[in-house]
Amino acid sequence: MTKHKVTFRFESEPDKIVTVEVNQGDSVLDAALDNGIELNHNCGAVCACSTCQVYIDKGMEDLPEISDKEEDFIDRAINPKINSRLGCQCEINSTIEVTIPDQSSIIGH
Repeated sequence: MTKHKVTFRFESEPDKIVTVEVNQGDSVLDAALDNGIELNHNCGAVCACSTCQVYIDKGMEDLPEISDKEEDFIDRAINPKINSRLGCQCEINSTIEVTIPDQSSIIGH
């Protein structure tokens, strides 16, 4: 099975960088949770909220195209940016770099 690297950065901890290896097809949310990285996901990863929003710093072009549904939820996220995606919807097909926004104002898990 093909492996890819995901590098995580954190708005709330600017000096922290974590790089993990994941299987092709895993989501960014899976990559985080499987490696002990906290990323909220209140809807259970079914694209029904915006709590797993991340910023894609590198590798956006290799992610599946954003759906209308995902785009609608990103519009509801806290501090969305042009490079925002939902971690549950980002299937990893190459090495990518991600920033996890400050999640301190999100209620949930």
